[in-house]
Amino acid sequence: MRRTATGLLVVMAALYALARAMADRHPAWGFLRAFAEAAMVGGMADWFAVTALFRHPLGLPIPHTAIIPRNKDRIGDTLAAFLKDNFLTPRIVAGRMRRLDLAAAAGRFLANPPQQGRLREGGSRLAVAVLKSLDQERLGGMVKATLATRLRALDISPLLGQALEAAMKDGRHRPILDGVIVWTSRTLDANEALIRTMIAKRAGAILRWTGLDEKLANAVLDGLRKMLAEMAEDPDHALRAKAEEGLAKLAHDLQHDPEMQARVAKVRDEILSNPAVMRWIDGLWESARACISG
Repeated sequence: MRRTATGLLVVMAALYALARAMADRHPAWGFLRAFAEAAMVGGMADWFAVTALFRHPLGLPIPHTAIIPRNKDRIGDTLAAFLKDNFLTPRIVAGRMRRLDLAAAAGRFLANPPQQGRLREGGSRLAVAVLKSLDQERLGGMVKATLATRLRALDISPLLGQALEAAMKDGRHRPILDGVIVWTSRTLDANEALIRTMIAKRAGAILRWTGLDEKLANAVLDGLRKMLAEMAEDPDHALRAKAEEGLAKLAHDLQHDPEMQARVAKVRDEILSNPAVMRWIDGLWESARACISG
């Protein structure tokens, strides 16, 4: 960096000398000379200002230079006083200690210590030894009960509402709507015979006798297929807009409607009370224990 700055200063000096010698040949040389002169003056001023902080420029005892060496003791005292009065007061230190997360600091240290492999191996052996010394059945029951309690206390309704709201803002809900439309169309085709039978049963005897029930079924199926095809092709379809309005209301209710939140909490509790979910939690604990035990 020093060589680059010196080289640029020499280039500006050479350019200044050349522009001054050629000044009579063209008016542009005057502008070039002014540019080079300003660059030299600025470079010399910066060099003098920076040098004067640490030593005498060119070794000359110019007044008000070598500022830091001559005042280092006073600067040190001032800096120490500033740190003591602004960062090391009991109130500030106590606040810092309260915000100190020792667990997170230990985790960061364990992630990359100087003797990473040795420390991890020792920690693993200690964890295995502690785990084996405990009552496995009692410990497992405590872990599973704690996990289930935490899940039951989790208010998932606002989280679901916020996630749905964010997905709609980014347009990430549209592929889901497309999938629902495709699934509905396939379900309609797969159950065509059932739908025709239901229409025939609900049609009057006269319609069945005249064969109009078949035409009615064809009209219903064709109308549904046409509507689903239009919804799949047109992202601004009216029914799509209605569906998005419903999703937006659902996102709002999940976050702000106590009745909706109560229903979601009830569903959450029913899921957690399901024996299959409890078996899944059991499997999580057994997998974690097996992983720790190696």
